[in-house]
Amino acid sequence: MYAVIRTGGKQYRVAEGDVVRIEKVPGEVGSEITFAEVLWLGGTDSPRAGRPLVDGAKVVGKILAQDRYRRVLHFRKEKEGWTRRKGHRQPYTEVKVVSVAG
Repeated sequence: MYAVIRTGGKQYRVAEGDVVRIEKVPGEVGSEITFAEVLWLGGTDSPRAGRPLVDGAKVVGKILAQDRYRRVLHFRKEKEGWTRRKGHRQPYTEVKVVSVAG
């Protein structure tokens, strides 16, 4: 059974045992997190689509890590001879999906 969840302005297709990196959510490493915004439940004989959410469906996950991605560099060079270099590291939360219920 799998589900499509919405978190952090993005949609993810998850199943039990999957490890996904999502936009940072508050919580301690080792704690459980519940995703109530389930848009689709599939993997059975009759998949269920939400309008916009599936009633009574939820996905439970366990937080594995609170970290940041590798540095992304933004480099700009103009013909006048000057350059500018900036960097950014986006924070993320790594979650292991424990159960998909619906």
